[in-house]
Amino acid sequence: MKEFVKQLDGYDEVVREIDISRKFGIDYRADRGKTRKVIDRYHPDVIEYTVTDIIEETPDVKTLRLVSKSGYLPPFQAGQYINVYAEVQGIRTSRPYSISSSPRQRAYYEITIGRVENGFFSDFLLGKIRRGDSLKSSGPSGNFYFNPLFHRKNSVFIAGGTGITPFMSMMREICDAGLERRVTLLYGSRTEKNITFNDELLDMASRFGNVTYIPVISEPSQRYSGKKGFIDSNRIMESVPDIVDCTFYICGPGAMYDFCLPQLEALNIPGKRIRKEMFSSSGDITKEAGWPAGMTGKETFNVTIKGGRNIKATSGETLLSSLERAGLVVPVNCRSGECSMCRIKLVSGTVFQPRGVLLREADVRFGYVHSCKAYPLEDLEIIL
Repeated sequence: MKEFVKQLDGYDEVVREIDISRKFGIDYRADRGKTRKVIDRYHPDVIEYTVTDIIEETPDVKTLRLVSKSGYLPPFQAGQYINVYAEVQGIRTSRPYSISSSPRQRAYYEITIGRVENGFFSDFLLGKIRRGDSLKSSGPSGNFYFNPLFHRKNSVFIAGGTGITPFMSMMREICDAGLERRVTLLYGSRTEKNITFNDELLDMASRFGNVTYIPVISEPSQRYSGKKGFIDSNRIMESVPDIVDCTFYICGPGAMYDFCLPQLEALNIPGKRIRKEMFSSSGDITKEAGWPAGMTGKETFNVTIKGGRNIKATSGETLLSSLERAGLVVPVNCRSGECSMCRIKLVSGTVFQPRGVLLREADVRFGYVHSCKAYPLEDLEIIL
């Protein structure tokens, strides 16, 4: 083989160049691994925490304060999230949570968790985790943040439920750092007691002239005297002085997107000035638009993993969850059809994919699906 290489065109010139590089070039061998260390400081695969405080925000919402065991936390953009890993009921799984603390302080991250109906992960974090316990997560990720090159300095935040969490990080940074941005927050809640961070938001609005806070209650008590109903086009028009000079941000349950996005369209707000956090599917996938008629979500199918094993999967549960229940670890970050880390190749069979899944053109062409947003509709064969 070596004799054959010597006969290739340009071999002697290459050898001379190598000799010159060895004599006069820089020897980088001492820096081996340095680049990886720098990357890990900003984009670590895993961060290990100690839970140092648990703050009860409402009867169904708590904030966990997470301090890094290494003493270091990577910087993040207000609005980004971390994907929290845990073993729950013998299942290794994860869920993404927006960081609700300000990026201007680096002693800890805070994540704010709301109880989800039949949500065994949220039940675990809210009911089982105690001060002093350990948790792990990915590094900060996501694209739901203010970009000064493209977004207006006048921001309109439309939040629902625990969709307030990325906005809290943004507003805390604006107030903490005295940023030259104006914010109008329209926060929809079912009842007054469901408003998370209400006292802090009222305090922000009273002390900072560039913050306007408007809670909107859909099922108010008789004594409630604030804004009632829903965040519709009329509510937006009366709350925002100049809708033309604003960037709109929306984060909340799927029903909020279904209602509020048409309201913004009715106001002729162009899509480039509307920022949406990762779209959440309905808790009951059978109620999603396009779900096959006649299927109940309880059908069970066989999933053959090429070169491996067979598992059972239910139509009403994501393929990712079925794989995790079977003890298989699939790389995942957002669980919302955006990051593509959990994608798998669909060799045969059909799956249902709800709205908001951001498949690449190449994924569609070569038969890849995001397992976090793929619901089996028949027996499948897949490649992990």
